[in-house]
Amino acid sequence: MGFFSDIFNRAGRVARGQANQGIGVIEDATFEATVNQTVADMKTELNNVVRSSAMAMSNYNRLDAEYQKYVRQSQEWKDRAGLALDARNEDLARKALAKKAESDKQVASLQAAIDSARQASDSLKAQVTELKHKIEEGERTATTLVARKNAALAQRKVSEALAGVGKADNAFAMLSNFEKSVDKEEATAKAFDQLANAGKDPNLEAEFAQLQGHSVDAELEALKRERLQRVELPKELPPPSGR
Repeated sequence: MGFFSDIFNRAGRVARGQANQGIGVIEDATFEATVNQTVADMKTELNNVVRSSAMAMSNYNRLDAEYQKYVRQSQEWKDRAGLALDARNEDLARKALAKKAESDKQVASLQAAIDSARQASDSLKAQVTELKHKIEEGERTATTLVARKNAALAQRKVSEALAGVGKADNAFAMLSNFEKSVDKEEATAKAFDQLANAGKDPNLEAEFAQLQGHSVDAELEALKRERLQRVELPKELPPPSGR
């Protein structure tokens, strides 16, 4: 079980390594698009905050308009109560003050809501301003990051080419592979040559070569003796004269 567990663990590591490498390649290829999409997402978030801020401001404006209406009504009923008193009509003045009290009640009721709406509106406006600054900074950062990434990729490709460890289509790596292939063929040829000569005795071959040399030397000596004998034989005497 331990053997199979080790096999599965190693296979898992290989699979994870290949997956990470594949993701790395995709990230390299889509880095600029990903960075630009990030900035676009920030702008989308800004638009969402702007819409929320607009709704909050609209709610505040609506509440404030309602609040101001009751403030004006309170003042109007107060002024009417004063007119009634000037006319010596306290009963009418009392009725006017009762209406004023109703308006004051509405003002008090809206006061908490309008304060809350104002705080929400101000907070969202501050967030919009902050997000705008961040987006401007993000766009500058994105441009810088893309430039740095492209420079790093170019530097890595040059370094890989010089080291001969680049991708499969790297010309330098291919040339190195060709050289290794030739070295392998030469080593194989040498091995076969060694196998072909494995049964031969170099000393024995040398002795036979030496014997062949002696045979030539002996034949040369015999030829020299033969020619020397021809030179040393006496000439025949001339026949006697007829006197």
